[in-house]
Order: sequence, then C-alpha cells, then structure tokens
Amino acid sequence: MTTADDRFCTTRRLILKGAGSVALIGLGNLPSGSAFAAANDKYPEDAFKQKSDADAIKSLYGGTAEASDKVKLDAPEIAENGAVVPISVTTTLDNVTSISFLVSENPNALAASYRIPEGTLPNVANRLKMQKTSNVIAIVEAGGKLYSATKEVKVTVGGCGG
Repeated sequence: MTTADDRFCTTRRLILKGAGSVALIGLGNLPSGSAFAAANDKYPEDAFKQKSDADAIKSLYGGTAEASDKVKLDAPEIAENGAVVPISVTTTLDNVTSISFLVSENPNALAASYRIPEGTLPNVANRLKMQKTSNVIAIVEAGGKLYSATKEVKVTVGGCGG
C-alpha cells in the first residue's frame, strides 16, 4: 500500500529530476569558446619565475604599463599578517583581457595572473602572501594596451617565511 509520504517523495524526486534536466539543457546554451580558449592558454611559467616586477611584466606582456586612474586597486595600507593580504582590482576600461598582481619585494614578483573572458566584468580579488612591506601592482590589459595601479602595503608580520 502506498502512503501519502511515499507519493510526496516520488513527486518531489520527479520535480528535482526535471529541474536538473532543465538546468543541464540551459548550460548547453552557454558559449564555451572563451572557457575552452582560457583552459588551453599556455601557463606563463617564465613570468612567474622573474624576481623583479619590471621583468615579470615584460615576460608576461612583452612591454611596460602606464599608470591609469581607471584602474582601482584596493589593498590595506597596513597588513597585520603578510600571509593573507586581501587585494582587489576593478576597472572601467573596455575590452579587458587580463589582470595580474605583482608584489615588488617578494622572492618572485608575479603573484597572480587572470585571463578575463569577453563579456566578463573585470573585477578580481585575491589574498596574497607578502614577505615584507612592498608595492603591490595591478596590471590590466585592455584593448591591447597595459595599464597599472600601485599601492604600498606595510606588512607587520611576514608571510613568506618571515
């Protein structure tokens, strides 16, 4: 004999199955070209090995960046723990294709680099390790040009073995 609880579970199960199917069908309509291209980008190993920020930028992008007020770097003035320094960058520039973070005084300057797929809001946040007080640099590649913002972050307790 079937109880009301059994019918409720069966109905709920069918509804969840149907919702899952609809969600999967909806995912099939998403553009996959950008995600596929980003997944196949070559890892910039040489750029991550550079000791100076200028060398890392040159290795990653092949040029230098100009300071821009359209790149907003948000980082604390004083980081109490260099192991977890919260930073973020936003920009009003059009056609952003990548955003990178560099820490000048770290053993390796390039801390993170992101490819920004077309149509994505160019906002990136991360927590960086900082060995000591240093400039944090955000590089934004937009329209084939490089733009930057820099902020000094004072570190009281080092995060890279300090």
